[in-house]
Amino acid sequence: MVSVNLGILHYVLDHIYGACMHRTKLSTPFFSRGWGGTKLDLFESMLKQLFPGAVSQNWPPNMVQPIWKQLWDSKNACLKEGIFRTPCDEQLINALPPESHTTRIALLTPKFVPSHKMACVVHLAGTGDHTYERRLRLGAPLLKENIATLVLESPFYGNRRPKLQRGAKLLCVSDLLLLGRATIEEARSLLHWLDVEGGFGKMGICGLSMGGVHAAMVGSLHPTPIATLPFLAPHSAVVAFCEGVLKHATAWDALRKDAEKVGMTLEEVQERLRTVLSLTDVTRFPIPKIPEAVILVAATNDGYIPKDSVLELQKAWPGSEVRWVTGGHVSSFIIHSDSFRRAIVDALNRLPWKEGQL
Repeated sequence: MVSVNLGILHYVLDHIYGACMHRTKLSTPFFSRGWGGTKLDLFESMLKQLFPGAVSQNWPPNMVQPIWKQLWDSKNACLKEGIFRTPCDEQLINALPPESHTTRIALLTPKFVPSHKMACVVHLAGTGDHTYERRLRLGAPLLKENIATLVLESPFYGNRRPKLQRGAKLLCVSDLLLLGRATIEEARSLLHWLDVEGGFGKMGICGLSMGGVHAAMVGSLHPTPIATLPFLAPHSAVVAFCEGVLKHATAWDALRKDAEKVGMTLEEVQERLRTVLSLTDVTRFPIPKIPEAVILVAATNDGYIPKDSVLELQKAWPGSEVRWVTGGHVSSFIIHSDSFRRAIVDALNRLPWKEGQL
């Protein structure tokens, strides 16, 4: 009885947090400026280009050349920040807000360990994660396992946030697709850099919530085996914005008004958003090269992400593993960091070292 009550408490906490963050008049909803006009059609076609027929044509990605600045240096570790122009193609760059043209990363590495005897995991941002700190705190204890952490600042977030955007509340539906496509392209280029320039012996990618969806996509599309770790992530953005707590944070009236010229009802607007966001359905993506190196960590009482959504991805990727932690969406990342770290270590251990590098 106690465990049931605790589960309900975690679930209720998610809804209380969601109500405070997304359902008050003081908070701007997602997509307050509508669909995004002609940009939406452009990004729908761009996302479709991610599927298997086009993947081989887009590799290798544009090589990045970060300009580094050391942030701190200790006896056992080094943290540096790198900046570079986003490696996205010109069509995508022109659609991005100017603030997002410069990519920022932080790289935390152990000292005195050759890169070929080290692994490196790229950490992607969840909704509202504007800084490096949370992901660096997750990765820092992994230094003792010779696992480096590379944190990507997402387009539309942090220093890359457009001036008119409040917090994480994207102005248009097209911005969500643009954020996703740019994050995927940047992460793929960073993995290529870690392999070719960094010389790391193993690589992985992880992310929380929205970042977990992007991590799953990147891991799916990567041409060589990497560890793939979606944390507290749905199989599609449809689940988050149309079914979970975030449906209360969506500007349905603004989307309906923006669609008035074609006479859409509210129900048709909701269905249209589901159709658009179905492009983010990870179950439509290829199975990663070593599915056993895919570990999904999900919460038993998640008010944002239902269990069925997590299990859909596991079913689509036979061989992948789901690990359950007791908690909700908000509480699990706070109290189960060790479970996420254990998953990172285990997924990397299921990969071979690069040939000749032990």
